[in-house]
Amino acid sequence: MDTRDAVAEARKRGIDLVEIAPNAKPPVCKLIDYGKFLYEQKKKTHEAKKKQVTVQVKEIKFRPGTDDHDYNYRMEHAREWLEDGDKVRAAIAFRGREMTHRELGAAILKRLTEQLSDIADVEVAPKMEGYQMFTIFVPKKSKAEVKKSVQHTSKAPDAEPDKKKEKAERVKAAESAKPADDLIDDIF
Repeated sequence: MDTRDAVAEARKRGIDLVEIAPNAKPPVCKLIDYGKFLYEQKKKTHEAKKKQVTVQVKEIKFRPGTDDHDYNYRMEHAREWLEDGDKVRAAIAFRGREMTHRELGAAILKRLTEQLSDIADVEVAPKMEGYQMFTIFVPKKSKAEVKKSVQHTSKAPDAEPDKKKEKAERVKAAESAKPADDLIDDIF
């Protein structure tokens, strides 16, 4: 249809002529209500954002002299984050003369890589950036998806009353084990 005819038809109907595909040969236009069109586009983008999964990059920091307890504590946090589907950046900060002993940092990252290998893959191999050596771990796809599906199924509405019922039974059993006089004596 000729452009002038399309514009005249749009005015006659009281709606808008909207160019849908400007790069097509010939360009594609529709006779629609432009306000309604914008509203539907906005709604589609909002739904797409809702369904989009955001992956955060969490960071754990080490030093070349990090002790075993601190290492294990941070490694467990990294494990939790990876199981939740987030990326983990492990960084080792060097200060002063520590820069001459980069092998200590590399050993920590190697140990961490080995211990997280069951749930994570290395996205960025250990490398130096300024005074820091770092690596980035990403969760293995199958483990993260299984964990998320388990979380969704574990939030069943019946799970909460069972816990309350168990607690009430334990309290009842504890009360029946001691006579009331003994309980009063224990309090005072």
